[in-house]
Amino acid sequence: MTLELILQGGDVLRPGGLERCGDIAIADGLVAAAPAGRAVDLSGYLVLPGIVDVHGDGFERHLAPRRGAMKQMAEGVVAAEAELAANGITTAVLAQFYSWEGGLRGPEFAAQVFEAIKAVRGSVVTDLLPQLRFEIHMLEDYAGLAAKVAGWQVPYVVFNDHLPHERLAAGKKPPRLTGQALKAGRNPEVHWQMLKDMHARRDEVPGRLDALCAELAALVVRLGSHDDQTAEDRAVWRERGARIAEFPETLEAAEAARTAGDPVILGSPNVVRGGSHKGNASAVELIAMGLCDALASDYHYPSPRRAALMLERSGLLDLAGAWRLVSDGPAQILGLTDRGTLTAGKRADILVLDKATQRVAATISGGRVSYMAGEVAGRFLA
Repeated sequence: MTLELILQGGDVLRPGGLERCGDIAIADGLVAAAPAGRAVDLSGYLVLPGIVDVHGDGFERHLAPRRGAMKQMAEGVVAAEAELAANGITTAVLAQFYSWEGGLRGPEFAAQVFEAIKAVRGSVVTDLLPQLRFEIHMLEDYAGLAAKVAGWQVPYVVFNDHLPHERLAAGKKPPRLTGQALKAGRNPEVHWQMLKDMHARRDEVPGRLDALCAELAALVVRLGSHDDQTAEDRAVWRERGARIAEFPETLEAAEAARTAGDPVILGSPNVVRGGSHKGNASAVELIAMGLCDALASDYHYPSPRRAALMLERSGLLDLAGAWRLVSDGPAQILGLTDRGTLTAGKRADILVLDKATQRVAATISGGRVSYMAGEVAGRFLA
């Protein structure tokens, strides 16, 4: 059952800016054009569009809190959904590796994750969308991958390359190889040989990628690249149809994406921390240059909210511009034109934020409550 209410007295973020002491009506899961239902007093609160998280892997801690501890994967997805809702996220892309790294990033674990999301998504309130992060040097896995993507109902695929090519070319073992091998359940020497074998076949990858991207495009799957470093990187991926640039590592790559009209996704923890933990381009600097279309949670679900509010407090953007990076911007990238702004006829995806503490007080997704706590709950129930 969806709510039928008028939220009154809060500061409402409309597409054009903040409306002081405004009203917003919701009915039938949508933002309503006319008053509907009883009124709820939200004075002292901000009423914002729900956060659309375009890429996050923070759910991993719920699915595998300890090695072998989580046998019922669907329960982990339910727990992750609760954390998403508590952080104001109403639509979440769950980014799962499909990688030679094994363990929580291995193909077998990925299959379990995607099946669990399929099993749960119809019974939870937050809109959960799976994303496959495919390691491009897994040549033996290309055949049949598109069919797996279709079966798992994955609408978004991103391509990664985490092979340590420079060290492999020099014949040097990468650091932490033994620990990585043991995590994957492999003998370290077997793991080392596997890396060398994949590196040796790197010239086969471009042609196989071209064919795979064409297969996925025929399934109307969104495609993106991850960690572009150069303008050439972005051009190659664009030619394959991978138009989304996730976390470009340099100004050059971000500028190349912007020039070609490719959407750029940056990490909100980069904003909150004041820089990349890996020493890559500063998200704040790229945002200041107009080179960001969306901020993602990456590995920390509280960060989209915190990043947008920090950008507004710093004066770099007004609240409407900052919040667009975590709501309408990512919704547009995902093709979800039914959400992202508090506009009549769009989904009632709403985040109620305490003005004094800037903490999440309530989250409503598609007109249904996914999270509510504290004083605001009393107001809704009165």
